[in-house]
Amino acid sequence: MISIENLFFSYTGAPPYVLSGISLHIRDGEYVSFLGDNGSGKTTLMRLILKLLPPTAGSVSVRAKRIGYVPQKNDYSGAQFPITVFEALNSYRKLLKIREKSAVEKSLDRVGMASFKNSLMGELSGGQSQKILIARALLGDPDLLVLDEPSTGVDVHSQREIYACLRQLNRENGITVLSVEHNLEAAIANSTLIYHLKDGKGHLCSPEQYAEEFLNAKGSARHA
Repeated sequence: MISIENLFFSYTGAPPYVLSGISLHIRDGEYVSFLGDNGSGKTTLMRLILKLLPPTAGSVSVRAKRIGYVPQKNDYSGAQFPITVFEALNSYRKLLKIREKSAVEKSLDRVGMASFKNSLMGELSGGQSQKILIARALLGDPDLLVLDEPSTGVDVHSQREIYACLRQLNRENGITVLSVEHNLEAAIANSTLIYHLKDGKGHLCSPEQYAEEFLNAKGSARHA
C-alpha cells in the first residue's frame, strides 16, 4: 500500500536533512507504529505520506482509495458553540460528499459512541473526543487510517478502549493503520510492525524484536 524509496527531506530544501535515505514498504493490512524521540522525524514522515509535504528527494507512493486522518489536536475541544456529535460528523460527511446519511451512525457505532450522538462536543471527555475523531476519520470507509499520537491527553481506561478499537479495525476490518506513537507499551502490544526513527534514519522490525532491543538497551544504559 505504501512505498517509500530513498527519501530525503529538509524544510529548507538543503542539508541538514530531517529524514535521510528512508526506504519503507508497508503492505495492506499492517498496523505500523512510528516510534522515536522528539525531533526524530516521526510526524514529518507522516505528513509526507499524507502528501502534506513534498519530498526533497526520493519518492512516496500511497495506493489507498481513501485515507482517514486522526490529528493530535482536537478541532472541537473547548468549543463554546452548541454543536452535537451528530451535527459535527454530519457536516464532515457533507464536506466529503458522502451521500449515505447512515454513514455517521455507522462510524459512531464502530467506535462504540453511538449513544453519544446527541451529546455536545464541548462536554465530552478527552477519551470520548478522541473516539469521535476516529469516527470522523472512518467516514467513507477508508482503507488507510493515519493517527498522530492517539493516546495523548487520554486517561488510561480510554487508552485501552481506543487501542482495542484500532486493533479491531485492523484485524477484523482489514484497515491498514499507521500511528505516530509516544506510547511504547501500546505500540508493542498492538502493532504488527514498528518503524523506529533516529537521527533521520529508520529501522523496521517486529514488536517482539523492538521490545527485546529496547529492554536490552535500557539494561545496558542502567549498568553503564
